[in-house]
Amino acid sequence: MEKNNNDPRTVLVVDDDIVDLKIMERFFLNKNYPHLLAKNATDGLSLFRKHHPKIIFIDLLLPDMNGIQLMEQILDEDSDVSIVIATGHASVETAVEAIKKGACDYITKPIDMTRLNLLTERLMRSQQVLMEKMLLQTRLDELFGYHNFIGQSPAIKNIIRKIEQAAPTSSTVLITGESGTGKELCANAIHQASPRKNKPFIKLNCAALPENIIESELFGHEKGAFTTAIQKRIGKFELADGGTIFLDEIGELSLSIQAKLLRVLENQEFERIGGNETIRVNVRLLAATNRNLSEAVENGLFRKDLFYRLNVVNIHIPPLRDRREDIPLLLSHFLKHFSEQMNKPIKSISPKAQAMLASYSWPGNVRELVNTIERAVVFCESNTLTEQDLPDQISGKNSQREDGTDIPIMPLAQVEKKLIEKVLLETNWNLRRAAKILDIHRGTLYSKIEKHGINKNSLLMVMN
Repeated sequence: MEKNNNDPRTVLVVDDDIVDLKIMERFFLNKNYPHLLAKNATDGLSLFRKHHPKIIFIDLLLPDMNGIQLMEQILDEDSDVSIVIATGHASVETAVEAIKKGACDYITKPIDMTRLNLLTERLMRSQQVLMEKMLLQTRLDELFGYHNFIGQSPAIKNIIRKIEQAAPTSSTVLITGESGTGKELCANAIHQASPRKNKPFIKLNCAALPENIIESELFGHEKGAFTTAIQKRIGKFELADGGTIFLDEIGELSLSIQAKLLRVLENQEFERIGGNETIRVNVRLLAATNRNLSEAVENGLFRKDLFYRLNVVNIHIPPLRDRREDIPLLLSHFLKHFSEQMNKPIKSISPKAQAMLASYSWPGNVRELVNTIERAVVFCESNTLTEQDLPDQISGKNSQREDGTDIPIMPLAQVEKKLIEKVLLETNWNLRRAAKILDIHRGTLYSKIEKHGINKNSLLMVMN
C-alpha cells in the first residue's frame, strides 16, 4: 500500500518475511492506519524519504542491510522518528542493543497482536505529543518578528534599526553573537520584513551535518551520484529560489564547501552533485555564526573572499550580560507567556528572585533565560515565582561557584563523566533530551556513556 499524503499516523513496515508483512498489513488495515510496506532496506529508505512516516517497524535481518544500520541511517535524517525493531527470540540481546542506539522499542516474532496493538497506540500518542510541541514551537517562532525583540537597551534599538534598514534590500547579512542571543530570531525578522516574506524561507544548521551530507543538503544531488543516492534530491538553495536561505553556524563549513558557496553568492548558480545542468536561482543569503570569522580567516580556516561577500551587512547581537537593562522586560514577558500556556495564575516574581535573576551572568543568554523561566513556572505552586523555583546555579543552592573556583581538581575525563551523569539524572535517562542539553549528537552521547561505563540502573538508583 503506497498511498499517503504525509498523514502523521502513517506507519512504515520493512520486513523481508512475506508472512509477517501480511500480518502487519492486515493489522493496520483493521485499525484504519495508513501504512507503507517494504521488503528490503533500499525500498524502505526510499519510502521513508518520499512519505516521511514517523513510526517505523524494521526487521533486524534484512537481505540488503542490517536493520540497525537502516535505523541509524533514518535517525540521522530525522531524529524524531519512532523506530521499533522486530526480531526473533534468539536475537533479543541485539534488539536491546538497538534500543541503546536509538530504537524506541522492540517486538519479538512470532508477533503478539496484543503487544503490537499496545505498542502502536503508545507510539501514536507519543508522536501526537511531539507534533503538538512542534506546532507550539512554530507559533513561538512566528511571534519573534523584529517588533517582538524584547528590550529597551541601546543595543536592541540599534539591532531593530539595522533590521529595518537591511530587510528591504537583497544584501547578504552576517549575524554574529554568542549561542542563545537570538541570531535565528534576527534572521526571521529580516525575512518577515522583506519583499520576499511570502516566498520560501529555508534554514540549515551547518554544524549539525557532516561534510558529505551538507553538500547534498545545500546543492542537491542526482540519482546515482553516490551509493545512497537512490533518487534525485533538491537542495536547499533550489528550494529557496525566490526567497531567503538562512545558514546558521556558517563558520563550521569546510573550505571546499565554502568555495562552492562563494560561487552561488557571486553568480547565483550551481550544479547538483553528479549533475551537469547549471541551475540558476534568485536567493538572498542570511548567515549566522558564534565564531570570530576575522580570526578564522587569519588562521586559514575561513576564506577571506567569502567572508567579505558575507559581511556586506553585519548585525552583532551582544550577550545578555552586556544589556542587563533588558532582563526585567524579558522576565516579565516570558513569565506571562508560560503562565498562560500552563494555565497557572502566576502574576509576579519575588524581589529576591528578581535580584538573583538580574545578577546572574546568563552564559546561555536569552535561550537560557527562556528555559529557566519555563522551568520555574512548571515548579511554581503559588501566584508569585520565588527563589525556591529557580535552578541551583541561579538561586545559589549549588555549592559550586559559577566561576568554577570551587570545582575540585580532577582529570578532564572524570569531569566529563560527572557532567554526563548529572544531565542523565536530570533528564531521567532521556537520551534525546540529554544530548540536546549537552549540545552533542545522540550517537556521540552513546559513545561517551560506553566509554565512561555509565550504567543506567546504577545511576537511576540515586534518584530513588
